[in-house]
This record gives sequence, structure tokens and C-alpha cells, in this order.
Amino acid sequence: MTRISSLRRWRREQLRAAGVYLVTEEALSGARTSEEIARAALGAGVRIVQLREKEGTARRALQIGLALRALAREHRALLLVNDRLDLALATGADGVHLGQDDLPVGVARAIVGPDALIGLSITDPGQLDEPDVREADYLGVGAVFPTDSKADARYTGLELLAAARAAVDLPIVAIGGITVENAAAAVRAGADAVAVISALTAAPDPGAAARRLLEAVGIGGSRRPALPEAG
Repeated sequence: MTRISSLRRWRREQLRAAGVYLVTEEALSGARTSEEIARAALGAGVRIVQLREKEGTARRALQIGLALRALAREHRALLLVNDRLDLALATGADGVHLGQDDLPVGVARAIVGPDALIGLSITDPGQLDEPDVREADYLGVGAVFPTDSKADARYTGLELLAAARAAVDLPIVAIGGITVENAAAAVRAGADAVAVISALTAAPDPGAAARRLLEAVGIGGSRRPALPEAG
């Protein structure tokens, strides 16, 4: 088994215990900014935010990312970046999330360093046998339910969550069509946390929506791991 640093291990366990994982998308946030959505979600107890801004400029994404980094530090939360290793480094994020068409995990590791988290999307059972899975820190599995947030998402159902849970001991994040009504089902099938976009970004009150989701997955602050000791 590959040895990992104490900081990276803490980040893994923080993710495993978090329950709800906010993915930003300013284009789906109405008249609000991603910073406003994240501030409300973090204030409600969410402890993971992923920067995922598919529309807009790289400069705006960097601006959002720097604001999210400050908010995440204030709330002792994790900031991850979708796909963009350059933005992860520029914002000082805690890690990146990669898709199947992105750089291999080992190559990304050489760029982002030994302490960063690297998540990997899984959309098919056959991918669970790939070498990238053994090098990843967590798996994002889905789309578990039908979703409008990702036009090319393929619906996988709860079965892929169960297969992933049987295959690995890594933290597993369910993504795709997650709502307060189905979040518990995703957790029962094997997810440690549920990732959401429109369930929070499109909610009239993102903070209240975040609290309902946290309650649905049964996560409390007492489960959060302590920070590793320096040195």
C-alpha cells in the first residue's frame, strides 16, 4: 500500500465525513454569484466545494476560485477544482477532480504534489478495474439519477454505487440528480457523500437547502476529523 501524507489522509477523511459536496456553476445560480451560493452552503455546514465553471472566462473562474479558497479556509472546508490543474495550483486548492478523458491520475499527481486530493469520475463498472482507481483519493460515481446539469451525463442508477463500494475502500461521492428526496438512497447504496449543483445553486435559499441535504444524509459536525498535527 502506498504511503500518503498526514495532510492528504486528513483531507480524504474530511471528504468521507462531509456528507454534502457543493459543485459551483454560476450559470445555474440565477442572479447570484458562486461566492454567494458557497457562502450560504458553508454557513449551513457544507465542508466541500468544487470549483466547476464551464461557462465564462478563465479569469472569472480564477476570481471565483480565490474567493472560494478564502471562504473554505474560514470554514475549515475543502476546495477542489474540476479538471483544471492550472486553476487548482493558482488558487491553492486542496485538490482536483478528474474525468475519464482528463490526465491520468499519476500524471496529475506529479503536477499537484503529494498532499493534494485527486478525485476520479466513474461512469461504468469496467472503469473500477483501471489503474487510475488505485491511485485516486476518492471516486465520484454517477450520474446516479437523471440530471439536467450535465448534458452528456449517462444515467448509471444506484447499481454502480453499490459496485464501487464493493470494489474499493476509498471515499465515494454520488453525483447526478441528487435531491433531498433521494440523497439517503444514494448513501444506503454506498456513497459517503452526495455532490450537488442545482439542488443548491437553484434553490431559493441555498443555506436551508444545504441543511436539509445534510440532514438527509445524516451527517453531523461530530464526525469531522481533527486536523493533523504539524511536523
